[in-house]
Amino acid sequence: MLISISALAGLSPDQVSGAVTIDGDKAKQLFDEGALFVDPRGDADWEAGRIPGALHLDVKKDLTKDSLGAEAKEDESVVFYCNGIKCMRSSEACDKAVAWGYSKVYYYRNGLPDWKQRGYPVE
Repeated sequence: MLISISALAGLSPDQVSGAVTIDGDKAKQLFDEGALFVDPRGDADWEAGRIPGALHLDVKKDLTKDSLGAEAKEDESVVFYCNGIKCMRSSEACDKAVAWGYSKVYYYRNGLPDWKQRGYPVE
């Protein structure tokens, strides 16, 4: 069993196998191109603010192959984000999507805090 240094420090992994780790610039580019953004955070975090147009699928209770499949085909771009590097939900969601056969999975590790810091829109 491999344990990353990030996990030992209570941080999300730097990378998720089968997904592409992206920065804020790439996230904004994908946003502008109409990629599906999925917010796997809990209800309270979702209600506190999110990337406009994001789909809320709580990774602990709502994110299933069927729920994601209702919104995106396996060859469409899907961006997962959460509360930044101390939040594990987006990496868990990426793992699931890759396992379900999604081929364009993007892991926005720095997530909503980075998005806000860059001055991008939130709702």
